[in-house]
Amino acid sequence: MSIPQQGGGPIERFEDLADYLAAGCKPKADWRIGTEHEKFGYCKDSLKPLPYDGPRSIKAMLEGLAERYGWQPVLEQGNIIGLSQNGANVSLEPGGQLELSGAPVETIHQTCDEVNEHLREVQTVADGIGARFIGLGAAPIWRQEEMPMMPKGRYRLMTDYMDRVGTMGKTMMYRTCTVQVNLDFASEADMVKKFRVALALQPVATALFANSPFLDGKPNGRKSWRSHIWQNLDPARTGMLPFVFEDGMGFERYVDYALDVPMYFVYRDGRYINALGQSFRDFLKGELPALPGEKPTLSDWADHLTTIFPEARIKKYMETRGADGGPWRRLCALPAFWVGLLYDQTALDAAWDLAKGWDAETRDGLRAAASVHALQGEAKGIRLLDIAREAVRISEAGLKARARPGVGGLVPDETHFLNALQESIETGKVPADELLEKYHGEWAGDLSRIYGEYSY
Repeated sequence: MSIPQQGGGPIERFEDLADYLAAGCKPKADWRIGTEHEKFGYCKDSLKPLPYDGPRSIKAMLEGLAERYGWQPVLEQGNIIGLSQNGANVSLEPGGQLELSGAPVETIHQTCDEVNEHLREVQTVADGIGARFIGLGAAPIWRQEEMPMMPKGRYRLMTDYMDRVGTMGKTMMYRTCTVQVNLDFASEADMVKKFRVALALQPVATALFANSPFLDGKPNGRKSWRSHIWQNLDPARTGMLPFVFEDGMGFERYVDYALDVPMYFVYRDGRYINALGQSFRDFLKGELPALPGEKPTLSDWADHLTTIFPEARIKKYMETRGADGGPWRRLCALPAFWVGLLYDQTALDAAWDLAKGWDAETRDGLRAAASVHALQGEAKGIRLLDIAREAVRISEAGLKARARPGVGGLVPDETHFLNALQESIETGKVPADELLEKYHGEWAGDLSRIYGEYSY
């Protein structure tokens, strides 16, 4: 999510930056699951993206959710740009993608219930204004010039900056959607192991959830165009972070990396101050050109951490970021996949055994192959389908070991949330394969049919 961070006091010493991350360490009993997912809104009659303002708009959606379901508005310069309720948030991505950042919950049953309730609320409000929402990794038809810009200061700054540092930044901002899960760690050592597993196996998630084979109204030659975009964005703040796999990895090493990522902005008094390309290290010394003589707070540090976009990242928890947005079953399957791998020690150890022999070239090769071929991809003789099969097996064992029941105890554990992934393993096909078969088959190249058949 991209709502400004709050509550951080002054930074007294360099160690405060690592201590901020370390403050997220929790005993296992307190580990939680936070699922975030984005979706595209569009006008039901014209199939065009929702503008920000007007009777049929993103603003109308947010106001409708607030009025009907008790969400509290989040404002920026008088504009409603988000909602909050009971630890959850609804926020806007640059092109009007509506994001649910779920409350931290204990089980996949709870996070899936939350997703379903949110989609029900969204559908009810959308029906009232003639809108609908669809879960895909990339907007299939809309061109860049058709996309609205949401009235958030950070997005104006980022839009101006993107063309200076890569070729696909604005496409990422305005025409992609993701689903991700946020998970806890117990200690620095636990963080390091989970971080390594999450990064190494992120190509598996990209492959299993690949759902963006179209752009500008036609096939784009890749099953996850969204993943391709992230590989051609801004090398200073994206990627697979090879240093994470080196000796000496810990909170301080991540701080060193984050300090070298160029800044976007500083948030002051409700406004985003342009600090594009400037150095947080200079900020620590009171030498930031955007705010000469002023030193940062921990809130500034927290904001800066939200502008770093590797395939997995650390804040006071860990985010896994490699999956395309998609249908509702996969919104529940992603947290199930990662919780099964990372929240049971035996599963975590097995997952690391699966990936620990890979070098950086292999990890990058798998990432690139997942973008193009999904489960049919391979790198250095390693097939993504084989890795995915083993990773899902390990995840299933981890969820069985957790043994968190649902539906009043009638469902013994969380393993059924992996069913969608099991089907992909059995068939070798992911959502992108299904979409391409439809496009070349019964749709006869009419991509507008995707809205009627795949909207929530």
